[in-house]
Amino acid sequence: MVEIRLTNSKTRKKEVFAPIDPDNVRMYVCGPTVYDRAHLGNARPVVVFDVLNRLLRHVYGENHVTYVRNFTDVDDKINKTAQDRKEAGAPGTLEELIAERTDETIGWYHADMDALGTLRPDHEPRATAFIPQMVAMIEGLIAKGHAYAAEGHVLFRVRSYEAYGALSGRSVDDMIAGARVEVAPYKEDPMDFVLWKPSSDDLPGWDSPWGRGRPGWHIECSAMADDLLGAEFDIHGGGIDLQFPHHENEIAQSCCAHDGGGFARVWLHNEMLQVEGKKMSKSLGNFFTVRDLLDQGVPGEVIRFVFLGTHYRKPMDWTEKKRAEAEATLRKWRKMLKGVESSKLPSVAPNSVLEALADDMNTPLAISRLHQLAANGEKEELLASLLVLGFGSEWEDGVYEAVSAIFGLKTFETALSEAREAAMETKDFSKVDALKSALVAAGVEVRMSKSGVELVPGPGFDASKLEGLL
Repeated sequence: MVEIRLTNSKTRKKEVFAPIDPDNVRMYVCGPTVYDRAHLGNARPVVVFDVLNRLLRHVYGENHVTYVRNFTDVDDKINKTAQDRKEAGAPGTLEELIAERTDETIGWYHADMDALGTLRPDHEPRATAFIPQMVAMIEGLIAKGHAYAAEGHVLFRVRSYEAYGALSGRSVDDMIAGARVEVAPYKEDPMDFVLWKPSSDDLPGWDSPWGRGRPGWHIECSAMADDLLGAEFDIHGGGIDLQFPHHENEIAQSCCAHDGGGFARVWLHNEMLQVEGKKMSKSLGNFFTVRDLLDQGVPGEVIRFVFLGTHYRKPMDWTEKKRAEAEATLRKWRKMLKGVESSKLPSVAPNSVLEALADDMNTPLAISRLHQLAANGEKEELLASLLVLGFGSEWEDGVYEAVSAIFGLKTFETALSEAREAAMETKDFSKVDALKSALVAAGVEVRMSKSGVELVPGPGFDASKLEGLL
């Protein structure tokens, strides 16, 4: 069995991964707050932990991994989007509009992440479905002296957990001095954080021993992880921006709820994303969603390939150059692997690729080894490796689609072929010429021969320029 080593954020060391139960390797990853489209930075942890999920299943067996990623569907931002819709005249109660918005956003999220080639987790719990578990955990923390009720709120006593700060490597006093914390008269200590808070009659809320209210963000993940994975499990992941305070607070409340239980044994954090060397932000004009890229004609597998070209623990820079290079590489490999059948694939990926992935998910090294396999003409080994990395599932069994179909150009191939056939009869090629000119202007290479029409998107392909042509 391949030995997996992972860099544990809590110990700051690369460690040999030894699951609590090899027959049920358990992983929890913090998911999105579902109020809007996922931006490119939101997608990075999804791809990172999809690779780990695939690796774990490859090593321990498809049915021996339980992967949980949640949806936070109760939040002020969700409430605001629903309130804005109501004020704009949308029919329905605020509660109905909130449900409509969260359902819509989860649908978008699934479609966008599916396009990146990521597998759906085994469980995708919604926070609102686990309110009883959250209330029960909060009651237990109060009973043990780790939490207290005050003015309709329930707060966690941070200083009751001596190990608080171990994940982020800071003491409580340092955190108070260097961080902005909410000062409220009902707090015993500035660092105490909310487990439950009051909710007004016009906003989502649930009955509780402390009055009508809703949970704090941190308790949500602790309760869902506990219910679906148990008091102690193998891996907890997310973006580095969640390390403090979210993950620090999860550890404190979960360990106190279970009398010092270990909660997650291994913590993994991916670094942040930039665009052309700058932090992604709306003010800089470089903020875009996954759907923005997909609608521009950038295939999901290209986005995925660019992501995996940088190690997950290093900041990732999305650039137009990287996109073009990834697109060219995948196009070349698609052509190379045309007709390769799954029956000819090795049962496991080559050791050189697996060893790279097992070494703290070193995807850049794995990709360099894919290039070596391609250079050596090892087609079956290349495809087997691509499958482990989440690429190429549609390249198997000879069901190879022309490159044009991958980029959404199949309909244009058909239209151009039909126009060409008609022009051969009428001798009027104006429609053919106009369609060909539009395709070329959009960055498409038009190849016409006696055998038919083939459209190949070039590095500067812009699908938006083709809208409305047919």
